Amino acid sequence: MKLDRYTIVSVLGEGGFGVTYLAEDKQLGKKFAIKEYFPQSWSSRDESDSMSVRINSAATKDYSWGLDRFKEEARTLAKFRHPNIVNVNSILDANNTAYMVLDYEDGDNFETWLRNLGRPPTQEELDAIVEPILDALELIHSNKILHRDIAPDNLYIRGDGSPVLLDFGSARDAIGHRTKTVSAIIKMGYSPIEQYSTAGKDQGPWTDIYSLGATLYRAIAGKRLPEATERA
Repeated sequence: MKLDRYTIVSVLGEGGFGVTYLAEDKQLGKKFAIKEYFPQSWSSRDESDSMSVRINSAATKDYSWGLDRFKEEARTLAKFRHPNIVNVNSILDANNTAYMVLDYEDGDNFETWLRNLGRPPTQEELDAIVEPILDALELIHSNKILHRDIAPDNLYIRGDGSPVLLDFGSARDAIGHRTKTVSAIIKMGYSPIEQYSTAGKDQGPWTDIYSLGATLYRAIAGKRLPEATERA
């Protein structure tokens, strides 16, 4: 399948709000990750075209509102050039939706990295991951941006051992609160108590710090924290 100048190779991941594809730019001979805006509560696939999105007639305004949030997130992240934040290269409008073109990061997510390690990481190994991520969070927080989805599956370890934050959840969080679909925007053991509110209030830099701390707990203890609602 083709999308503008990119050839879609495979699906990297999908959820209730979108799909992420592995794509290749044949002209550059380079791989990219392309994130598609596809909120399943407001849209579906066109049966005649596997890439085209059909907007539910009763959700036109909500769909457009969410699409604006998706593009806004892409434009905001594109301003950052940090070695530990995935780069946003462009936005594509096609198939009644939008796509965020990201650098493809070759490596393993933190959960897979831990399992392959086969033991708790050393202090030195954790420092090499945590310090760059804290530096990245300081940058986005100083610009009043939150990640909102730090967890072992969104923290990647590259082949050279350096970490990178993927899949920011700001747009997904906003859409989830608009639809009151809290279960779609939390991760048990990693989301703090304030993310369980459908009002979406009381979130701040501390929200990301909690999630990062919970991710480190998983690394050290070998298990995830109890759900925040059980600890409140």
